[in-house]
Amino acid sequence: MIFLKMVTFPVLRPRRLRKSKLVRDLVSETSISQNDLVLPVFIKENINEPEQIASMPGIYRYPPNDKLINYLQDSYENGIRSVILFGIPSYKDDIASSAYDKNGIIQRAVRIIKDSFKDKIIVITDECTDEYMANGHCGLVKYTNGCYVVDNDESLKIHAKIALSQAEAGADVIAPSSMMDGVVRAIRDALDSAGYIDTLILSYSVKYASVMYGPFRDAAYSKPAFGDRRGYQMDPRNAFEAIKEARLDIEEGADILMVKPAHTYLDVIRLVKDHFPEYPLAAYHVSGEYSMIKAAAINGWIDEKTAVLEITTAIKRAGADLIITYYANDIARWIKDGVPF
Repeated sequence: MIFLKMVTFPVLRPRRLRKSKLVRDLVSETSISQNDLVLPVFIKENINEPEQIASMPGIYRYPPNDKLINYLQDSYENGIRSVILFGIPSYKDDIASSAYDKNGIIQRAVRIIKDSFKDKIIVITDECTDEYMANGHCGLVKYTNGCYVVDNDESLKIHAKIALSQAEAGADVIAPSSMMDGVVRAIRDALDSAGYIDTLILSYSVKYASVMYGPFRDAAYSKPAFGDRRGYQMDPRNAFEAIKEARLDIEEGADILMVKPAHTYLDVIRLVKDHFPEYPLAAYHVSGEYSMIKAAAINGWIDEKTAVLEITTAIKRAGADLIITYYANDIARWIKDGVPF
């Protein structure tokens, strides 16, 4: 007779790894640090005091003076080391001339920040025409066959001029956001020809035509005067198109890629990171995503701190290396106090 020995297995209890905060922190798969965060800053010409943005509670437009520097100093003390700047000029026209003016709002702001912080803060400049064009579009507009269209190839010349003027002012990173075909190559060629070979390009490689940009357009006065941007920004129904867009930007010279929006496009963040793991990937938690959380928190429907940390962790978990977020200062302070997971 053959006797079989009964083999017993230990009872698996995954909950043992969740029993206390210390244990959860010990085995957590994803973590956020202040170095992951990029703070967006609106800078407006012809004001002396910060202006509250009605559709983005807690966010302000700053003048290019000591009020801006004080704000960035507070942010620096929180642990913020990177900012991305958006300009609101005093005048707009049909060729975005204030965007490449050597004394334009962004150029002045970059010089002020660099004079104050030297290399302690990375200054990223959004490069586009929408805030500087009377019509609010991301390129030069022409009237053809009875309708207005954005002239992609002519627009590249303007985008290259804007990028070069920002680099001359001292920007560390140029972030083209227009979604014009070939814009990264045009900017890379302009920067290299002028000797700015070490200036980085963070491309808005995968930027969707999203409703989530509404509060930003209020903040920057950049709503299109006619039509929309669906002709050049990505269709929200498409995911795999993101791979093509990112690959093209890599071939044209982008150093860092971006997916925008962030928490409503987590699948796209993961897709891009899986296909291009060797490239740093930024994700922009945009104004509408911010304002939805803020509105729910103001109404007492959610706990703001826990919601923000959960969503930001999801963005990082999806594959983002950098997170551009209006909550950057709050997150940085909360990290100092200990993440409440």
